Amino acid sequence: MKKQSKNKAVAIFEDSQIRRYWDEEKELWYFSVVDVVRVLTGSVDPRKYWNKLAQRLREEGSEVVTKCHQLKFLANDGKYYASDAADTETMLRLIQSIPSPNAEPFKLWLARVGYERLEETADPELAINRALKTYLQKGYSPKWVNQRLKSIEIRKALTDEWEKRGVKEGLEFAILTDEITKAWTGMTTKKYKKLKNLKKENLRDNMTNLELVLNMLAETATTEISQKREPKNFNEHKKVAQEGGNIAGNARKDIESKTGKKVITDKNARQLGNRNNRRLN
Repeated sequence: MKKQSKNKAVAIFEDSQIRRYWDEEKELWYFSVVDVVRVLTGSVDPRKYWNKLAQRLREEGSEVVTKCHQLKFLANDGKYYASDAADTETMLRLIQSIPSPNAEPFKLWLARVGYERLEETADPELAINRALKTYLQKGYSPKWVNQRLKSIEIRKALTDEWEKRGVKEGLEFAILTDEITKAWTGMTTKKYKKLKNLKKENLRDNMTNLELVLNMLAETATTEISQKREPKNFNEHKKVAQEGGNIAGNARKDIESKTGKKVITDKNARQLGNRNNRRLN
């Protein structure tokens, strides 16, 4: 595979997570074979099941296994590991070899997921509308959702700027994000998530409107400063991240001084959402 998108994602089939990877050059989704096997078989060891199935398919002369690719997927320990992946066409053929009552509904789901992504490639507005609908269904207020969608755009502009300057996705992105967070909140990202009692949940999905706005200010400022300074190494990027975060940090302190209230809250989406017929502020 020549070029792979950095757009890694997780799709949901009947409350089960299926890891997937979008190849921009081929315009294809690649799905984690082990995840699909787990969903279809209910096996406690889907990797072992897949290894045995792959061996049988090879012995039968099937080309399905050879059409699978090794891609890195995020594991439970937060690290990426290489694992077999298959595109929609190959996955549909693979499903034929797995006896499961979920086979037919999964085929329909698989075809729909692939088609939706192709639609979104042609018309990105569809992806925005789907995200909007999903957040509203979860009980977030329209005002909050508008801010959240804007924050995604701003974050993308920042990561594009980092990539342009040679910053590596993954650890280096995380370090710079942490520098921004520390500068405007006074705490690390880890402590911020701990304050809100979060584990793997997205921190931004658990921010209030005001927290989101200040985080956007911090990231926008960092992007603007970086474009002006054109940092040449990672230490310079860290300094820019700190300066961008400080701009939002000063705004936070000013707001707290004027209102007498803390901007950073320990409440998360479960407490601020409409689980009890309320909405996130």
